Amino acid sequence: MPDVVVVGGGSAGCVAAAGFARAGASVMLLEAGSTTMALLSDPGLSMTELTDARRLPIGPSSRYVDPITTRVDGARDVVGTRGRVLGGSSAVNGAYFVRAPLADFARWPRDRWSADVVAEGFRRIETDLDLGDRPGHGTDGPMPVSRAVVAPVADAFRRAATAAGHRDLDDLNAADAGDGVGAVPSNVAGGRRVSAAEAFLAPVAGLVEVRGEAVVARVDVVAGRVVGVSGRDVHGAFTVGADRVILAAGTVRTATVLMHSGIGPRETLRGIGVDVVVDRPGVGVGVGDHPEVAVAYRPPEVAEAYRPRRVAQTWRTPLEVVLEAGPVELRCYSTSFDRLIDGVPPGDPVIGVAAMVAEPLGSVVPLSADPFAAPRVDHPVADADRRALVDGVALAHDLLGRPEMAEVVDHVTTALDAPLPPGAALHTVGSARMGADDDPLAVVDSSCRVFGVSGLAVVDASMFPAVPTRGPHATVIMAAHRATEMLVAEADRSAAVRRGR
Repeated sequence: MPDVVVVGGGSAGCVAAAGFARAGASVMLLEAGSTTMALLSDPGLSMTELTDARRLPIGPSSRYVDPITTRVDGARDVVGTRGRVLGGSSAVNGAYFVRAPLADFARWPRDRWSADVVAEGFRRIETDLDLGDRPGHGTDGPMPVSRAVVAPVADAFRRAATAAGHRDLDDLNAADAGDGVGAVPSNVAGGRRVSAAEAFLAPVAGLVEVRGEAVVARVDVVAGRVVGVSGRDVHGAFTVGADRVILAAGTVRTATVLMHSGIGPRETLRGIGVDVVVDRPGVGVGVGDHPEVAVAYRPPEVAEAYRPRRVAQTWRTPLEVVLEAGPVELRCYSTSFDRLIDGVPPGDPVIGVAAMVAEPLGSVVPLSADPFAAPRVDHPVADADRRALVDGVALAHDLLGRPEMAEVVDHVTTALDAPLPPGAALHTVGSARMGADDDPLAVVDSSCRVFGVSGLAVVDASMFPAVPTRGPHATVIMAAHRATEMLVAEADRSAAVRRGR
């Protein structure tokens, strides 16, 4: 029986499994998708569909995604794709690795998540290949961080933004970066997308038992204490015993595992016929994301926007430059998604406009006692977020029409007064949020331990107490690393007490 079972082999799960393994625990990692162990045994392999930073392996025929349908604003069903492979979304995403501003953490429990602690946490997880000599940046952390040489469209967008009065930032991950336009820090090294599996898990691969195609249905709890997990894999139903379980299945799946384990809102559990183990009304509620719309533009027929510059060892990512402007982020995609994702219909490149100071109004609700059935995921859009999107679209139009963009933009194909049916940025957080024990909607404490169940913790974006004002990837890895350190220290203290008896 392993000392620790980690549920989910995505960004947070790989970090947690590696942390416990380094501390000497026996660890089993259960991943619902493929484990692609070749990447762990030989990270030096040539480019594959999972490692080529120029591509997004999330198309309709992808083997590496978990399609989750979200009802956005009560009207539109949007199918989002999260990573369902070892490394999770870090193995398939656009490699955006922008830190949440330290001001965001004023809404986190300050006893363990102060700005100083968080800043040090960000530093420790990275090796910044460009700016490692600057204060606040890491030089010996597991995750490489770098910035692409930008495409002509991205360069023009940056010049247009600065000409319009926005600050030009040479470091979006600086502690005091604030608003402005700059190159996107990416979890990329030499054109290779580096997932959390490669960065964190590969160095301890021989110390962690990894099981793929293993879908966990529930955490097994007896008399208020974890005794293991149950689920199914290619061989059928399975049960794994353990005294400690770490949930890292992603914001949607972690919430459903909790509720099918009897941990969640009493009325919801009774409604689907699940026995109540711990009544925690906050499970699956107050879920946040970044509402997003797209402003499409068309490059000139010569397609200069798609021609790489003559720069030695140039590499690309789907998103190379962003503008942070108050409540919105403008993401300049310098090529169309059909050039990035197999199976996507042809279209124009876009400026993504996202409301980043988003109100968490969403929910995750299981619809039956079947733990393998898809839950209902709702993402209402607050009026303030809608107003931010309208202003952001106007800003995108203004920038696209500036002289700096003239050589790379023929015309804007999304009208300024076009309807704005928002989508979601797939930045879902907060379905099992962190908080004080007297907070009725808190699910985990400031050490990420689930209230009411000994031995159970949540270390993925489910436990975020607020929606970060930047994309969550870097923050997920930092938070999982920090949470794992605290949980390992607690396990060590408990072991020392037992030895002293």
